[in-house]
Amino acid sequence: MRSNVQDQAAGLRRLLARSSSRVVTVVGARDGLGATSIVVNLAAVLGNSGKDVLVLDENLSHDNVANTLALKVRHDLLNVVRGESTWQDVILHGSQGVRVLPVARAIQSLPKLDEMQRERLLESLSAAAKNMDVVLVDAARAGHSVCASLSGDEPLLLVLNATSSGITESYTLLKQMAMHNGRQAFDIVVNKVDSEREALAVFDNMAGVARRHLQVHLEYLGHIPVDEKLKRATQLGRPVTEAFPAAPSSYAIREVAQGLLRAPVATGEGHDVLGSVMQRLMRQARPTNNRMATIT
Repeated sequence: MRSNVQDQAAGLRRLLARSSSRVVTVVGARDGLGATSIVVNLAAVLGNSGKDVLVLDENLSHDNVANTLALKVRHDLLNVVRGESTWQDVILHGSQGVRVLPVARAIQSLPKLDEMQRERLLESLSAAAKNMDVVLVDAARAGHSVCASLSGDEPLLLVLNATSSGITESYTLLKQMAMHNGRQAFDIVVNKVDSEREALAVFDNMAGVARRHLQVHLEYLGHIPVDEKLKRATQLGRPVTEAFPAAPSSYAIREVAQGLLRAPVATGEGHDVLGSVMQRLMRQARPTNNRMATIT
């Protein structure tokens, strides 16, 4: 098992060495399907491979990235937008050099921001993401993610739980994004399964339905097995890949990371992918008045 871990790490380093900066949005149909856990562990794997990783945390729920990593949030991007803090003040620092930027309240406030506040938001995101190799977005749940809806051609990773309710809810989200956001391709990770055979059966069924009824292409990136070590790592506030590197779930996460890095960057060389996402974000945000509503 130790040699497998080392082989995986070497493979990741080779993939990262030839990869360009990329933005990957990770979304789940609801809380509890494992999207945040996958973001946390992907960030740890990529950080451990020597890359600079920024996580944009779009979730307000208790089980968001910051809380999963036991990071204390005192201020967030909305405080920066209001001129109460700088982006440097609100960046959280996790293990392996991973940075976390809490953006949930600021993103929710977009329609109510005035021009100066929107410019401050754009400038802060640009500065925080400067020189990052990978930006991971932990998208808001239940189809409420602004970041996911504006992700364009950049990779969007849908975390699919293999339960009946998880499959139904995930298909509903997939359909919503295909019909209303024009999304034509999704990467899929099947979470909490007993075997790859089970994961592939779930994926093949979903992919067939999506192709027939939505003309949408799904790409299988891997599965995350049911693993007590993953639950234990969460209780410890650490990525499983760091706390238990030889655990089955750690091995699976590294496989998913390799799958993401094999995918070509969506845009041409030299194009600012994150900048494109943020510009779409700004176009989406139309100020409704000159004052921002209070969000608590």
